[in-house]
Amino acid sequence: MLLRPRSIVSLLLAAGWLAACSGSQSRLPQGAGGNGDSEYNTEQNRGGGQGRLFSEQGLVLGVGKNAGGGGKDEGAALGVNAYLWRGALDTLSFMPLSSADPFGGVIITDWYQPAAANGERFKATAYILGRQLRADAIRVSIFRQVEQNGQWVDAPVSAETVGEIENKVLARARELRAQTAAS
Repeated sequence: MLLRPRSIVSLLLAAGWLAACSGSQSRLPQGAGGNGDSEYNTEQNRGGGQGRLFSEQGLVLGVGKNAGGGGKDEGAALGVNAYLWRGALDTLSFMPLSSADPFGGVIITDWYQPAAANGERFKATAYILGRQLRADAIRVSIFRQVEQNGQWVDAPVSAETVGEIENKVLARARELRAQTAAS
């Protein structure tokens, strides 16, 4: 497909307009999760080059990439709180693990059928939402199914059960932090 000169000019103008917008800094509004120095508004968490179309090296095709190669590789660190991550893995370890994304902070288990609960199975998804060890940085979703006429049918899970699992994750995370501080 060939682009006409008019289309190319339009694309270049749009690229220039987007590049001009990259200088603005977004701040979390007051009362919506933080203030100007929130953990979510640091230069490291914003991604540095995020939102730019052009850099010193030219056109940026990847977000937050270290094109110079001379800086440190930030891909080696967890994207979430390490204590919450380990606490969630430890708490849900009795269920078979389906997937775990330490950079996105998502743990998904496979279906687990307890021996004591015949005809009932459970699945869990844990979301670690931040880099600080706080109660609002962990969310757990529990899914329950019961067997009816040879078919698995979704069933409700009590909010107390979800709260208990989240509290166990937090307790384990605090225990891990205390063990690290003691060593």
